[in-house]
Amino acid sequence: MTKQVIHTPDAPAAIGPYSQAIRVGDTLWMSGQIALDPATMQIVDGGIEAQAHRVFCNMRAVADAAGATLDDIVKLTIYMVDLAEFGKVNEIMATYFSQPYPARSTVQVAALPRGSRVEVEGIVALRGDRRR
Repeated sequence: MTKQVIHTPDAPAAIGPYSQAIRVGDTLWMSGQIALDPATMQIVDGGIEAQAHRVFCNMRAVADAAGATLDDIVKLTIYMVDLAEFGKVNEIMATYFSQPYPARSTVQVAALPRGSRVEVEGIVALRGDRRR
């Protein structure tokens, strides 16, 4: 098994001993993205809406670095500090993905790194014509 590290400066640098994503064969395993602005490495201001947009932008940057798009994601796991904000995240997610939407799980957690209100990780199926 050969693991290839995916890294882009267009998404936040890892804040621990992990990679932004790892490719194994035709599968890309994306680490969870929180609402860090990659330029400042600070959580974005503006509540759950701004944070969800930042998370999906970060995910798009990592997918792009692997030669994929958000539409190549087959499974998402969303971690939220407050499921009362689930509807807002759903609305924002729908602006970044098209049908058929990825499979998804959503879990409420007690806290997330750096005070983020949302974190999202994904699994991407890389297509032969999109592999770099």
